[in-house]
Amino acid sequence: MNLTATLPAVVPARPAQGYWRSVLGRLVRDKVAMFCAFMLLAIVLIAIFAPWLAPYDPAAASMLKRLQPIGTEGHLLGTDELGRDLMTRLMYGGRLSLVMGIGPVVLAFVIGSLLGVTAGFAGGMVNTSIMRTVDVFYAFPSVLLAIAISGALGAGLVNALVSLTIVFIPPIVRVAESVTTQVRSLDYVEAARASGAGNAVIIRLHVLPNVVGPIFVYATGLVSVSLILASGLSFLGLGVKPPLAEWGLMLNTLRAAIYSNPWVAALPGLMIFTVSICCNLLSDGLRQAMDVTR
Repeated sequence: MNLTATLPAVVPARPAQGYWRSVLGRLVRDKVAMFCAFMLLAIVLIAIFAPWLAPYDPAAASMLKRLQPIGTEGHLLGTDELGRDLMTRLMYGGRLSLVMGIGPVVLAFVIGSLLGVTAGFAGGMVNTSIMRTVDVFYAFPSVLLAIAISGALGAGLVNALVSLTIVFIPPIVRVAESVTTQVRSLDYVEAARASGAGNAVIIRLHVLPNVVGPIFVYATGLVSVSLILASGLSFLGLGVKPPLAEWGLMLNTLRAAIYSNPWVAALPGLMIFTVSICCNLLSDGLRQAMDVTR
């Protein structure tokens, strides 16, 4: 995968306020991106306010109401294998699923950006030591690496977050190093260095404002990957543990019902697909909005 192909072009420094206003204006005119942003905002708000919006207790089970179909009176989206209201479980499940989808990317963004900017700006042995260490992680597919780390650390929410953060740090480091190397050689950075400005000042005033945007755009595209990997870990029993509600774990517990009640069993997967595709399309819209060459 060509990481730099998905990034907007790195351009010289510009007045931040006017630039970001123009980016916002182009993003607002993108109907697909705005629709996806609205969908994501709605899902996030429903997950946050689940205790007030959900009609039932997510742990309230009834063996007499097992696997009720969609449209059942009192259970609009049916019930799961233990008779728990599926709409309630989906609302509460969004909380952990979104945390596991966004949390690792945020942590990896911070750590990976620091390492990548350091490697790209310093160059030399610092660059070589950081980048060769990062390259080691590319010997393993991301799915296999996440499973291996989670298996070594043990099942659980915190361990899943740690494993996914480790998986996403290397690609962000590579992107950050690439764009920082481009910015470091631009004229205004050389002019700042010639004027006697220190490295800390150059990085803070001239490098970071021009590299954070491209790194952020790339990181937003990783949210969907993180959500899918987190759901996969829970599906394999390496993520969230029962009886907590989480979309990947719900897919695992409902897989036995795929032949008897397939629509109910598919609902957690539909939520994962919806959030993932919306994140990808919003990330693509943000990339196009930041591309001043268009």
